[in-house]
Amino acid sequence: MARAIWSGYINFGLVSVPVGLYSATQEHQLDFHQFQRGTSDRIRNKRVNERTGREVDYAKIVKGHDVGGGEYVVVEQEELADIAPGKSRSLEISTFVDLDEIDPIHFQKSYYLAPSDAGNASSYGLLRDALARTNRAGIARFVMRGKEYLATIRADGKVLVLETMFFADEIRDPAQELGDLPAKTSGKQLKMATDLVEAMSGDWRPKDYKDSYTERVKKLIATKRKGKEVVFTEEEPEATSSTDLVSALRASVEAARARRSGGSSKKTTAKKSSPKQKTTAKGTTKKAAAKKTAAKKKAA
Repeated sequence: MARAIWSGYINFGLVSVPVGLYSATQEHQLDFHQFQRGTSDRIRNKRVNERTGREVDYAKIVKGHDVGGGEYVVVEQEELADIAPGKSRSLEISTFVDLDEIDPIHFQKSYYLAPSDAGNASSYGLLRDALARTNRAGIARFVMRGKEYLATIRADGKVLVLETMFFADEIRDPAQELGDLPAKTSGKQLKMATDLVEAMSGDWRPKDYKDSYTERVKKLIATKRKGKEVVFTEEEPEATSSTDLVSALRASVEAARARRSGGSSKKTTAKKSSPKQKTTAKGTTKKAAAKKTAAKKKAA
């Protein structure tokens, strides 16, 4: 079984439920080391005292907050823990809200909650089932790794899921960040865009979506390991002009409907470019080009 990254209690009313927190997701990530170009020498990051130039052991490093004027206030990790009594071991639910009322922009990262005490597993099950029956989520706050989090606790099948959330003041105002945005649309174009959305609608099937970029990176590494190089070419899409918008929407709706019915569209729009892969043996590209040039000169 995985190791809990946090353990404590869900508290709501006078009820306390002992739980452990576990990562619910893992990102696709290929690790790359840094090297000096043209060598096999690794590049390392070191914690260095900027005055002496000497490396400092991690255990001897403390945190300091810049208060201006070149002055820093040093804070110990124990002091940070002391100002959060209870919160570092408690998920205190303040209220329960309808899940549909929460804008997804507030969600940050997902974790699983599991009962950490077999003797109190029934209280975990009761909270899970009550949340599922009411379609509600508990809004809670807790401290983990020196940071306070806002969180929702919701039911998902047999498990409770905790979603860390952004506080309201952490979400940027689009009006301030993006400036003027297009006004509301109407008329024929809106109807056709709505028809296209409906024609392209389907069930949410997560397994239908794969990380193609990571697969291409893996293929690149495997090919280069064999002494070859891979060149991917992909044309950048062009923005649809306002004069072509209606015809593009109409053709898109027809194509989407044809795909859903298993047929083929009578009309086609501009071709979508797909990534083209070209594999050549390393060092042979220039030779081939030189041969072609020599042949042309001979013919001339």
